[in-house]
Amino acid sequence: MSEILLQADGISDVTIIPNVFIDVFMPSANGAYVKVYLCLLRMLMDNCPGVTISSIADRLDNTEKDIVRALNYWEKQRLIKIVRNTENEIISISMLDPRIVASENAITPAIVETHADETAASVSTSDNIPVRQTYSAEKIAALNDNEQIKYALHIIEKMYLNRPLKPMDLQLIFYIYEELHFSPELIMYLYEYCLSKGKKSNAYIESVALSWASSGIDTEEKAREAATLYNEHIHAVNKAFGLNRPPGQIEKQYITKWVEVFGFSDDIITEACNRTILRTQKPDFKYADKILDSWFKKNVKTYSDILKLDEEFAKSNKAEEAGKVTPISKPAANRFNQFPQRSYSDQDYAELEKKLLNKGLS
Repeated sequence: MSEILLQADGISDVTIIPNVFIDVFMPSANGAYVKVYLCLLRMLMDNCPGVTISSIADRLDNTEKDIVRALNYWEKQRLIKIVRNTENEIISISMLDPRIVASENAITPAIVETHADETAASVSTSDNIPVRQTYSAEKIAALNDNEQIKYALHIIEKMYLNRPLKPMDLQLIFYIYEELHFSPELIMYLYEYCLSKGKKSNAYIESVALSWASSGIDTEEKAREAATLYNEHIHAVNKAFGLNRPPGQIEKQYITKWVEVFGFSDDIITEACNRTILRTQKPDFKYADKILDSWFKKNVKTYSDILKLDEEFAKSNKAEEAGKVTPISKPAANRFNQFPQRSYSDQDYAELEKKLLNKGLS
């Protein structure tokens, strides 16, 4: 992942949240998006080095896709300016002054609610997932007349949440139904799946729904197949690392990255885990991620690609060894050469030869 340059326009050198952001932009924004914006402010004011999508995701205990989705939203709102390289990787984020944006759009807090639906409806993320909007009471009442969605609401309320649905719950469910086009059956399984993970928060449920939508999961059957496959990936990693426990949240994010972002099969992921154990003597997800990131950048697709890289590495090492000049080492000190050694000149040798000749003649 490339590092991102953070820049600012009209924002102080301390972490201050402009009032206009709170009054104008925050009410109609998804809570997860607000967290990303605040995190950017904090990292900018602290001059954090090595900013990447991955580092932001780690800070917020979120996925990289969620971070990119939030950045796309704020770019559409014109609160940040993003620069991308030829590979469409984000290399620079400039945070713009929200006061200027609000004045240019002639937005005031009094009319935010009126235009919230129109603004959110016109914004979509790079992977064509509609941005969350706020539904009016009339629209919610109209959707409530749908018998199928009414049944789904009843099941979610009685079986999964075990409490009356709150307005925020209804807003999320109708967003998933209306904008993500999930069927009532898929919505019910979504809640079943999230609760099986011990997660009840709307933020987590929405994150899973968006992940499914971007992956083309639009039926309950596809969702169940994806969940089974994901469990198989976890089993493969646990087996390679010798773990007898479910992975933690950050570890799950690594596995999701290896599978969904890198697109690696279980045999490649297992090989990286095996090499990690051999080199570090412990199940180090961060070290395994470095190996897989290197393979991803080198366009590894199959296990045979890894073997080719190993061969190339071995050849380059052999060539380096062949090119090295081995220095002549001094003889080791022993009882024969432990005293200072005398050096002889040509004249010394000539005189010695003369003495030997004279001795022979006599």
